[in-house]
Amino acid sequence: MTVSMDKGAVVAGYDGSEEARKAVRWAAEEAAVRGHELVIAHVVGFPPVPEALPGGGAWPRPGFLEAGQETAQRHAEAILGDIAQECRRAWPELTASTRLLSGRAPDELARAAEAADLLVIGSSGLTALPRLLVGSTANELLHDYHRPIVVVRAVDEPAADGDRKVVVGVDGSETSKEAIGFAYDFADRHDRALVAMHVWSDLPLEAMAVTPTEHDRELIEERGKPVLDEALAGYRERYPDVPVHRVIAVDRPAHALAEQAEGAALLVVGSHGRGPLRRALLGSVSRAMVHHAPCPVAVVRHHKERHAGNR
Repeated sequence: MTVSMDKGAVVAGYDGSEEARKAVRWAAEEAAVRGHELVIAHVVGFPPVPEALPGGGAWPRPGFLEAGQETAQRHAEAILGDIAQECRRAWPELTASTRLLSGRAPDELARAAEAADLLVIGSSGLTALPRLLVGSTANELLHDYHRPIVVVRAVDEPAADGDRKVVVGVDGSETSKEAIGFAYDFADRHDRALVAMHVWSDLPLEAMAVTPTEHDRELIEERGKPVLDEALAGYRERYPDVPVHRVIAVDRPAHALAEQAEGAALLVVGSHGRGPLRRALLGSVSRAMVHHAPCPVAVVRHHKERHAGNR
């Protein structure tokens, strides 16, 4: 069975792994802050039940596979109930429900969250290497899911929470503008400062290994400032309480963003860049951030991509 959530829900995928548990708790906090429902979804993938074993052998007893499926379903229901109770205890005002789905995890999670405000997943589950690989479910969702998605990795939380920032990559593209709106909204709700980072990388790779001179930096600042000014225009009036720090760097975009995201509450990137500085924030960068960022990563698509994906 598949279900579609109404808008106003935060959907979190859960498979029982520690990384998925962190993702659900992150989603629970976000849902509580937004005043939205948390929907925790677990997908059980049952293969078709053949009538006989390969080679003509029979199953040990009738209903052998069916019994295994029932056991798996009961286990899934139990772990869903446990994590939902954990979230309700931590956020008493939270409305949390669970959904047990059957099929391919990427397909079912995407359908379950097709109208949700946000989908939250762990970067890897029970079958991937934590801290290193992004699991196949996360990879497919990042490619195919057309609404904002937050990927939570199993990284150590910083000791202090008070000054944690929200970092957003800015490259002048329409997609990064939507990422900026998402980042401002998150920073405003969570009372965080926003770091808007533009990475000037339209240089040969070998040039990036050389420390820029003062003249180079002035030139880079001069060229990068209008990109930030245009991208951030209008947001100060909409979010007057969000402090904004502008950063212009000369570096490989993934490296610069990862360094800036140390200790951050969230890193926000567009799904790809198509701005005047086309090398500044490409899809490979957002994918690299999901793999290696030291904090949760929100990947935001341009609304045209979302509409195209829903046709």
